[in-house]
Amino acid sequence: MIVEGTSMTSSRPYILRAMYEWIADNGLTPYILVNADFPGTVVPAQHIEDGRIVLNIAPRAVNDWYLDNDWLGFSARFSGVAESVRIPVQAVLAIYARENGKGMVFEKEEGAPTPAPEPPEPPRPRKPHLQVIK
Repeated sequence: MIVEGTSMTSSRPYILRAMYEWIADNGLTPYILVNADFPGTVVPAQHIEDGRIVLNIAPRAVNDWYLDNDWLGFSARFSGVAESVRIPVQAVLAIYARENGKGMVFEKEEGAPTPAPEPPEPPRPRKPHLQVIK
């Protein structure tokens, strides 16, 4: 039974996870197209073209991969430099296999909520210092 006026969460993160697994399970390379101008998006600026960036998210290309209902993130090397990438799921415009282009383009969701705030970065440990006590 469908209840009118009942709002649902975005289907994008669920479809994104399924497409990622489908592409990887078939031995292909999953790529995503990202709106680099979407609030909260952290990607290597030198690789952005026309406000968009294409990223290889294959398991062999990234480290520390995570994908929840609000955020996608990983670390990877770009031009030999390790960088952290954080992307609101709503900023992902498409996911596809590099080898054959099969995948999915996401439509803009009307009234899509802004991503949940990320937890603050953990504090970095301070350098130890010794003190002489008499």
